[in-house]
Amino acid sequence: MPKAKLLLATNNKGKLEEFRILLSGVPFDLVSPHQVGVQLDVDESGKTYSANAKLKARAFAKASGLLTLADDSGLEVEELNGAPGVCSARFAGPNAVDTQRVDYLLSKLEGVPDDKRAARFVCVIAIASCEGNVLLCSGSCRGMITTSPRGTNGFGYDPVFYFPKLDKTMAELDAEMKNCISHRARATARACNLLDRIS
Repeated sequence: MPKAKLLLATNNKGKLEEFRILLSGVPFDLVSPHQVGVQLDVDESGKTYSANAKLKARAFAKASGLLTLADDSGLEVEELNGAPGVCSARFAGPNAVDTQRVDYLLSKLEGVPDDKRAARFVCVIAIASCEGNVLLCSGSCRGMITTSPRGTNGFGYDPVFYFPKLDKTMAELDAEMKNCISHRARATARACNLLDRIS
């Protein structure tokens, strides 16, 4: 019997690739919006990661008629009172690219000493049925913000998110290590347990 489809509700190529690896063991056929002909630009108007993840998951599930997994994630910097948070993707403006977001973040922390550069990545995953029922799970990881980008792996703020114990930024980790310790890896591990039960 063919597997049921699970729609990964993102158009971010880096995130899609990560999810395909992290969800490789689930009993579903993983598909992207492009593969099923769904084009949506969901207004992420929620004030929390959970609210935005639910908005995306429900919208894509309704449009596709498929069980859908969506996430919302962000970077929280203590010195910036938790910013950029849910506004991480729009922190440097609505059309900014990753390098501009990183540069803008570093400009906000210019002159801030190492002991005040603590940060964490947060990821909340929503799994929605086409009827609108939603299950949620989350994950986070702690580190600090460097003074300049390092590494070429990953995307987003990965080049400036530093793990002191590893002496590496997220962008310097290989995929295997990142997929063990990242916020998205931790949230997805919990999502896998939920998906095993749903199947």
